Amino acid sequence: MYVLIRLSLFCSLLLFGSVVHAQNDPALLTAMKSELQRSMKQLGKEQRPPYYLSYCVTDIQSQRISVSFGNIEAADYSKQRLLDIDMRVGDYNLDNTHVIRGQAFDFGGGGRGGKQLPLGNDEMPIRQALWSATDRIYKSAVERYGKVLTNKAVKVKEEDTSADFSHQSPIIYKDNVDTQFIVDTAQWKGIMRRLSALFSRDGKIFTARMYFQQDLNVKYFVSSEGSEIVSAEPIVKLFIQASTKADDGMTLPLYKSYTAFTADRLPNEESLRKDVEEMISLLGKLREAPLAETYTGPAILSGRSSGVFFHEIFGHRVEGHRQKDPNSSQTFKNFVNKKILPDFIDVVFDPTLKQRGNTDLVGYFKFDDEGVEGKKVVSVENGIFKSFLMSRSPIDGFPVSNGHGRRQAGYRCVARQSNLMVVAHKQIPYDSLRTQLRNECKKQNKEYGLLFEDISGGFTFTGRTVPNAFNVQPLVVYKIYADGRADELVRGVDLIGTPLATFNNIVAAADDIGIFNGVCGAESGGVPVSASSPSLLVSTIEVQKKAKSQAKPPLLASPVTGAKP
Repeated sequence: MYVLIRLSLFCSLLLFGSVVHAQNDPALLTAMKSELQRSMKQLGKEQRPPYYLSYCVTDIQSQRISVSFGNIEAADYSKQRLLDIDMRVGDYNLDNTHVIRGQAFDFGGGGRGGKQLPLGNDEMPIRQALWSATDRIYKSAVERYGKVLTNKAVKVKEEDTSADFSHQSPIIYKDNVDTQFIVDTAQWKGIMRRLSALFSRDGKIFTARMYFQQDLNVKYFVSSEGSEIVSAEPIVKLFIQASTKADDGMTLPLYKSYTAFTADRLPNEESLRKDVEEMISLLGKLREAPLAETYTGPAILSGRSSGVFFHEIFGHRVEGHRQKDPNSSQTFKNFVNKKILPDFIDVVFDPTLKQRGNTDLVGYFKFDDEGVEGKKVVSVENGIFKSFLMSRSPIDGFPVSNGHGRRQAGYRCVARQSNLMVVAHKQIPYDSLRTQLRNECKKQNKEYGLLFEDISGGFTFTGRTVPNAFNVQPLVVYKIYADGRADELVRGVDLIGTPLATFNNIVAAADDIGIFNGVCGAESGGVPVSASSPSLLVSTIEVQKKAKSQAKPPLLASPVTGAKP
């Protein structure tokens, strides 16, 4: 199961100070290179020496603020330094990361680090920690490699006989990481207090929070192949969340999120105030909105909804490592150079793109977490499937990485999405898309179609032992009536289905673009991604009723607002 969410939220969200400052740390790099060379030399004398070793150290600095109903809940500054080790025993063709068939949830373990390193600039404590972690990982790698050889000997021939690790050219690159994150924290506290206090006007809004988070991740990567990379990944996030409750017990949340690489690219207070006012109004309307019925029929997915739709039903199924996993459904493995989408649609993954229009794309990066340059991948061209997203784990027909080996610090790399973009070569005005929806309703003898205006995220299953379905979770859904009546807001449904059937139902695209920035969670942890698309008309979708609480709304007046529910 893979989940796309707007932001990763923390138990305590805090902030001190106004500057996060990262410097190129020669002591850290020196320690990493020295210990890597020493380890490869000494372990090279063992019976089963490693053929590859890499260290990736991530310096993570964060500033956070949390405000609720005009009051600051928490503020903090934190820093940590995490080590990840990729140790490979065997050779490029077969090594300890090979999947052990018959073992549940096996993702090629044995190469994971995730160890805390000293934060100082003293080389010897860092080398001591590197030595200890390397020794532990090597012993685990040797043990696992023995299991791999045994498993390969007793199991039937594998469907995918490609190598376990690709040959890549070494890269030397050093970002200018003498970077300052300067944020006027007093100003942002004031803005957040004023805006979150607006939710107090409605006594039936039970939660209302704003989160501000600023991160600077500086990654140091060295490998036995000769790569040496230092890169900085700054990101600033602002998140607004509020919820109310209908009389039947259903909790109704709304979210707004804003992501940028610098704080000055976030919306100003006036723009944020308009968004908060719209949220308050919409929460009131959702509270009174009727429950939607179970439904199959035509629908429009807004650009943001379409982006998440493609992330879930397509993006995870083209992550390369799943094509050699015997437990995966391998949906598109045999679809290379075959038609899977209408001929007016391309699907592109591009980690080299920093903005689309005026919006920053959080799936941007220069190098992936295996030291490979991020590359643009045209996965679907004119409706024809062309390519998978590749880490350094080859699959049949795709022997090298295209720079999509990604992970959250502390996890093992696998192929993951970056900036997904749905590109439509044939577009019509949005109003014409609505007209076409009404015509489709009449054709199918449906009273109405649905418009999915906003979503919170979704999840999908890609294994063989469960139905290969997806679930996209809408926040704002409207009925669009075939006879031209005014749109009607409804609540309480999830968009569900299976991928291949749903792809066949896309019939038109509008001339707009919606962008969703978030964090995608999978077996290599949470990684920032974006998904963008025009609004799409789908001839047939299916919705099911959303789960809801059985608890009644509160009986007491809110101590914050003083208003009676």
